[in-house]
Amino acid sequence: MARTRILLADDNRALLAELCLELQEDFEIVGTVANGQDAVDGVCRLDPDVVVLDINIPILNGIQASLRIHESHPRSKVLFLTIHEEDEYISAAFSAGACGYVSKRRLATDLARAIREVIRGNVFVSPSLRRSASAR
Repeated sequence: MARTRILLADDNRALLAELCLELQEDFEIVGTVANGQDAVDGVCRLDPDVVVLDINIPILNGIQASLRIHESHPRSKVLFLTIHEEDEYISAAFSAGACGYVSKRRLATDLARAIREVIRGNVFVSPSLRRSASAR
């Protein structure tokens, strides 16, 4: 069975290296990019199954990149990995075509699980964010 192909987009090079180490055993990392425009271009060139995007990336932010990816390459699932835990960011991400939203504080426990869920066609939000959203 083919491994899930992942494109990682974050402007923090140390985090990208950590993500590669964290995910490479279970997934195929097809590329890493540091801005939203390169993420959009990378999706067209590399045809990943999942794009893991940060919101605060240069040139095109993650929301803008997600919109373009969703329009041009709807087969690729977009999953946000971000520090932003506020409801307005979560809503904006899903409005832009995202299938998942993971808090960077929970990446060790939630990211691989989130990738598996979105590949199955499910929506994933870090459980800690779901609890805080329902409490409001």
